[in-house]
Amino acid sequence: MATPTLKLMYTLLCDDVRIEMGNKISLMGIFQNIMVEKLPVSLIKFAVINHWQGAGEHETEIRILSPDKTSLVVTSQPTKIELAEGGFTDNVSFFVNVVFPSNGTYWIQTIANTVMIDEFPLIVTDQAGANALQPAEEISETIN
Repeated sequence: MATPTLKLMYTLLCDDVRIEMGNKISLMGIFQNIMVEKLPVSLIKFAVINHWQGAGEHETEIRILSPDKTSLVVTSQPTKIELAEGGFTDNVSFFVNVVFPSNGTYWIQTIANTVMIDEFPLIVTDQAGANALQPAEEISETIN
């Protein structure tokens, strides 16, 4: 998705992000879904990384919505990004002590200049919810 001068190339979720020598970023614990033994769960820390390409000054924000999209679980502070023509940047939003109260598909929204650019699902489940999603006889194991 994009605006005329800004394009979101990708979004990743991970446990932590570090800035290394040479201004490189290291991502730890990249994930797509959250499976825990029991809900509710409070995640101590996680990050949402957006890789942007484009030009100009923009304001971005991350929102996490409940499964029914009626309530906001958490939102990041708006962040200003500036790109030279054809440039790119990574924007990292950290979240601390976020509570996911129940099983469901939560929604990660990326906002740029007050417009929703992207939205993708984050499935949060506990062992009971996982068992309900996939009957035991259909579970297979792959060993490489």
